[in-house]
Amino acid sequence: MPELGALTSAEVGALGDVLLVVPVGSTEQHGPHLPLSTDTDVAVALAGRLAARREGVLVAPPVPYGSSGEHEGFAGTLSIGAAATELLLVELGRSALPASARRMLLVSAHGGNAGPVTAAVRLLRSEGRDVRAWSPRWRGDAHAGWTETSVQLALDPARVRPAPAAAGNPAPLAELMPALRAGGVRAVSPTGVLGDPAGASAAEGVALLDAAAEDLVRSVADWWDR
Repeated sequence: MPELGALTSAEVGALGDVLLVVPVGSTEQHGPHLPLSTDTDVAVALAGRLAARREGVLVAPPVPYGSSGEHEGFAGTLSIGAAATELLLVELGRSALPASARRMLLVSAHGGNAGPVTAAVRLLRSEGRDVRAWSPRWRGDAHAGWTETSVQLALDPARVRPAPAAAGNPAPLAELMPALRAGGVRAVSPTGVLGDPAGASAAEGVALLDAAAEDLVRSVADWWDR
């Protein structure tokens, strides 16, 4: 099935029972070696893998901005905040359902969007719209480290900068959370990296993406087929 943006209004109206998948990402720093669009790239890639494996899935253009205030102070970060992210997703859902699709899935690949995504889904469901959200549950480190570097190498190695990627703060996210809430990522990692990119590889990234896609397909089947 083509992507939503490539279709005409009449073509979308003729599709019938479809699931509209909205990739939700961010534009934020990912250390000195990964592009600002990393989270958006991941969300788009996983939505595409779902559409390739499941009939009736229509992928919307991505939402490239989100709640990234924790990355404030790093050049290139563009955050619209939690309230605006929630409102944006709510209005997207109200617009899309039922005019364009019967169901909508938000595929969010940025952890900072968890709160507004959850709140938006809750409100839309209270209004009678069939909306869900899903996010990848990666193994590995938290931000711009081995995990995300491997995934980006699998998606497009040309976008990973060849300069040596410095290790960041390797402490577990739960341990860092109080300082993160108080002062953002810069307070715990001057490079913006939470983890260590050392040892990242495209092969590991493919394995991570495959596992996440399997979980996504299974989650959609549990919802839709039931």
